Amino acid sequence: MSIEVVEVKPHVHYGVYVVKFEDGTERLATKNLTPGKRVYGERLVKWGGVEYREWNPYRSKLAAAISNGLRLVPINAGTRMLYLGAASGTTPSHISDIVGESGVIYSVEFSPRVFREFMEKLVDQGRRNVVPVLGDARFPYQYAHYVREVDVVYIDVAQPAQAKIVADNADYFLKPGGHVMLVIKAMSIDVTAPATETFKQEVNTLRERGFEILEITHLEPYDTAHAMVIARR
Repeated sequence: MSIEVVEVKPHVHYGVYVVKFEDGTERLATKNLTPGKRVYGERLVKWGGVEYREWNPYRSKLAAAISNGLRLVPINAGTRMLYLGAASGTTPSHISDIVGESGVIYSVEFSPRVFREFMEKLVDQGRRNVVPVLGDARFPYQYAHYVREVDVVYIDVAQPAQAKIVADNADYFLKPGGHVMLVIKAMSIDVTAPATETFKQEVNTLRERGFEILEITHLEPYDTAHAMVIARR
């Protein structure tokens, strides 16, 4: 038996909504840019003639950060983003909903197998604001001819030196005054060090590369030993 929606209201962040169900539970959501189509099996709900896609914080680091009170999300209608580590497209699909037809998400993924899944779930389903790029985020020069200047560089990769990778890409593509959104996966950097030390190390790397750290949000209980860093240069 399905649970009825009783209210959909805007979240404090642009393009994000809160869906309230009759059992009292609330879930994040975004307006579906491609109505009737799912990306990762998420629930579709309708309210006021508009279709929304439930945004699962256990499947998306950005949804986890927002659920944990992230204050700054530098994503709006028309935002141009370079997304490193697009994987099968869960978070990029919700960002696609937010930036709308006037925005663009250059989505870099290294694995050919996962890249094919990304293509099938997003590009082949009509998300025209998504530009797929098969490439290695460690080497931004490899895709420099595909990507134009962006407002935001977002990174979510299971690699060491995550802050270095996002800074290297920012050197190529980030506009002056633009933001980076760094998902730190501590266990991918050093499994022997405490996560807090790894977070400090990555944040210091960003500072050394000329970034102002604006916010750090930990992602527990949705993801262990993960943090979202928002910075500006």
